[in-house]
Amino acid sequence: MKGSRPGSRQFLMGMGMWFILACVLGSSGRLARITPPLPQVLIGAITLVLIMSAVFNRALRVWLEQVNLRGFVAFHLTRFVGIVFLVMYSRGQLGGEFALTAGWGDIIAAVGALGIALLLPDPLQQPRVLFLWNAFGLADILTVVVTATRVALRSPADIASLLQFPMSLVPTFVVPIVIASHVLVFWRLRRAGTPS
Repeated sequence: MKGSRPGSRQFLMGMGMWFILACVLGSSGRLARITPPLPQVLIGAITLVLIMSAVFNRALRVWLEQVNLRGFVAFHLTRFVGIVFLVMYSRGQLGGEFALTAGWGDIIAAVGALGIALLLPDPLQQPRVLFLWNAFGLADILTVVVTATRVALRSPADIASLLQFPMSLVPTFVVPIVIASHVLVFWRLRRAGTPS
């Protein structure tokens, strides 16, 4: 049975290929030419594909049932991109409604992820801490997506820089993984039976 399920290497290879594809798409300039709500639809579609892959791919699901969540939590260190949002806002490259919401929320989520990744070899050993961080992180990222959608529909220029490479990696790579990993953490917490 061990040979029938993917391991960390296969998972990382898949993520690596997706990262390269996101880089090619972003650097081609094609992403910068699409108009709202297509970027938001793209984020939703990629996130759904990730979650459905785990639901319907039995081998992947078995691996996700057993893998240490520390790496998935550590991925949220990418949310220190919130600092970049604030810098871009100070330079007039991002609108304040999005940058301030996304910036501070992501920084707080990243600090929490850093604490968990450094202090908990297995985050499931402290389920309440993991639950609280995960609940905040998911609420934050969903707020960011909703805010970005609202701003994009009203004033696309306020967040247009997010569709230009390398910032385009945020919507095409980082955000879908962030959302899907929050779903994974809640799923694993539920399977572990705590917290209710």
